[in-house]
Amino acid sequence: MSESNNSLNFIEELIELDLENEYPKKDLKFRFPPEPNGFLHIGHLKAIDLNFSLGQQFGASVNLRFDDTNPAKESKVYVDAIKSDIQWLGYKWEKECYASDYFDQLYSWAIHFINEGIAYVDSQDSESIAIQKGTTLIPGSNSPFRDRTIDENLKLFKEMKRGSFKEGSHVLRAKIDMSSPNFLLRDPVMYRIMFKSHHRTHDKWCIYPMYDWTHGQSDYIERITHSLCTLEFKPHRDLYSWFLKQLPSLGYKLPKQREFARLNLSYTVTSKRKLAELVEKGHVLGWDDPRMPTISGLKRRGYTPEALKKFIKTAGVSKRENMIDVSLLEFCAREHLNLVAPRVMAVLNPIKIVITNYPENKQEQLEAENNPEDLTMGSRKIMFSKNIFIERDDFKEEANRKFFRLSIGKEVRLKNAYIVKAISVSKDSNGRIQLVNCEYDPKSKSGSGTEESQRKVKGTLHWVSESTAIEAQVNVYDRLFDNEFPDKDKQKNFLEFINKNSLKTQKIKAEESLISSKPGEIFQFQRLGYFVVDKDSRREKLIFNKTVGLRDNWRKTT
Repeated sequence: MSESNNSLNFIEELIELDLENEYPKKDLKFRFPPEPNGFLHIGHLKAIDLNFSLGQQFGASVNLRFDDTNPAKESKVYVDAIKSDIQWLGYKWEKECYASDYFDQLYSWAIHFINEGIAYVDSQDSESIAIQKGTTLIPGSNSPFRDRTIDENLKLFKEMKRGSFKEGSHVLRAKIDMSSPNFLLRDPVMYRIMFKSHHRTHDKWCIYPMYDWTHGQSDYIERITHSLCTLEFKPHRDLYSWFLKQLPSLGYKLPKQREFARLNLSYTVTSKRKLAELVEKGHVLGWDDPRMPTISGLKRRGYTPEALKKFIKTAGVSKRENMIDVSLLEFCAREHLNLVAPRVMAVLNPIKIVITNYPENKQEQLEAENNPEDLTMGSRKIMFSKNIFIERDDFKEEANRKFFRLSIGKEVRLKNAYIVKAISVSKDSNGRIQLVNCEYDPKSKSGSGTEESQRKVKGTLHWVSESTAIEAQVNVYDRLFDNEFPDKDKQKNFLEFINKNSLKTQKIKAEESLISSKPGEIFQFQRLGYFVVDKDSRREKLIFNKTVGLRDNWRKTT
């Protein structure tokens, strides 16, 4: 076993043991097997990272295999979205595979099962089959069709394939044990009739294999050594192994199923069915809505692959279910964006400042560094003038000693610019402040080298010049749910916990350098947080999505 075994997670330890006792290292092979019936979400990220990281760690190949066995819910749109997300995350697969590639082989093996007397055609409806399966306390009872002859089963199954029967009239079941304590071994269904066109095989098939019949056999065909699943699939392990042991041997070792705890995130649902419901009922604006926990939604929100991978590594791989606080995900985003995001200035809720002693028609260029964490990012020019905008919350006409921003008679420094003092205000007929008159100290320009430029004041504010400011739209997001565990209360529908204020849209004033920003670019709006240019943004209509703030304010506001 590896010398660094103490730092291995339990999956890595299992693989190390298998390498010692069963598998040559050259035979190791992993896979990530999504169903193409929706977009990938944050829960999938754990399985993606685990499989691809193991491949890298052990020098093994990793397949991307789509378990496309239910044409009623699957489409090429989802296939393309899944591939795009995995590539964006930076992972590479060796082979792109599909369960539908193996439909002929699966059908042939089903015929083998019938010939061996371990599969039969059941002509009951689904309700009758469910009742006969019994309960945890009562064993199941045999189907009246369980003892059909091999010839009768072969004839019926082939007729099912030809499309001779209507949906729901027959299924193919494995003959295992109707009294097994594991419900999944109580004669599970292997095939059902579905007259649905498949996104790859089109109308070739009208019978489709069930997930449990497809999954392990696909692993075997691809020579996968370790089938890594989340804990909800643990009861499936016995069936996974049973199916594999009944197959005609292909001459190589059977794969092993092993389980790890799924990723549960607070204030989030990761059920694909529930995510689809959010989309279909219009609670969000599509699978890539920035409020969604999908990889596409997180990307559009401004999360980076590096931040997401850091989050998964920090959360770790465990044997037991646990809840990860979403604040950890946000922390990982801040930590990475702080290193890579250029700094700019934007004002979300502007109030006008008039610097009364600044020359009327003068404009001057000031120097501003792009990122103090990475000096190689250089600097940019920003324009300063008599009229500027600051945040309305950064001014109070009267303030106590703990308010270190702008108020009458007090000084603040404008970032990269001058020290100013508020002198007076102008108000509208309702008493709302319309503008603040200030005076500036001409000798206090940042970086000028004068004694005044080194003078310390307690507050520094961001600002934009009125003469060059551009207008943009900002989408400010809150949690999609206002309950920490939105799908835990079985007495309530998770939709009852939707946060009605999860999206607020507002117009802002921003520095002119942002006019050339492109979709996907991420910036730190100084003192405000991190913002990404939305995919629908255009030069004539700039749109920014807020990723996260500069600190975790959530718990202070709930």
